[in-house]
Amino acid sequence: MNDPVPPVSGTHTAASADSETEFVRQNLRRIFLLIYRIVGNVDDAQDLTQETFIKALQRQGQLKDWDRAAHWLSRIAANTAIDFLRRKRKLTYTDISHIADFSSPWEDPEESMLRAERRLHLDGGLAGLTERERMALLLRDVEDMPADQVAEHMKCSMATVRSHIANARTKFKRYLQERKNT
Repeated sequence: MNDPVPPVSGTHTAASADSETEFVRQNLRRIFLLIYRIVGNVDDAQDLTQETFIKALQRQGQLKDWDRAAHWLSRIAANTAIDFLRRKRKLTYTDISHIADFSSPWEDPEESMLRAERRLHLDGGLAGLTERERMALLLRDVEDMPADQVAEHMKCSMATVRSHIANARTKFKRYLQERKNT
């Protein structure tokens, strides 16, 4: 991953706007995909991604270690998605294939096809999980958040988080095995 862009103190200048734009550019895809995998809906994920970056840029002065900016931004994104789900209390899924393809125009077509297939496997496996299993798995395994922080975000015990993760992994393995056998 690229190095995060440190904040610019003082007044909002062209240089600070450029650094903010670069920070968003470096993290946009990753944050969108994290939120999408939590909420399962493209339109909501787009809105929540925008909300995440607004919150992050408004609070960039709170970040003390810019080497951990990506982790900090992931926590803001996860909290934003969790808050949204608490407000909505429902899940809706939208096919992600109709939004812009994130592949490079120079990417080998075979590699692009394999990546799309892996994405379908991932999305299909995640769709078979409960909201809490999916959230615990994504925060722990994808975002590499420590279990105690996952528990804090999910407002539950570490034992519950471990249970959600174990159940999610089991279901995900079963899903992949079923796909392999068909």
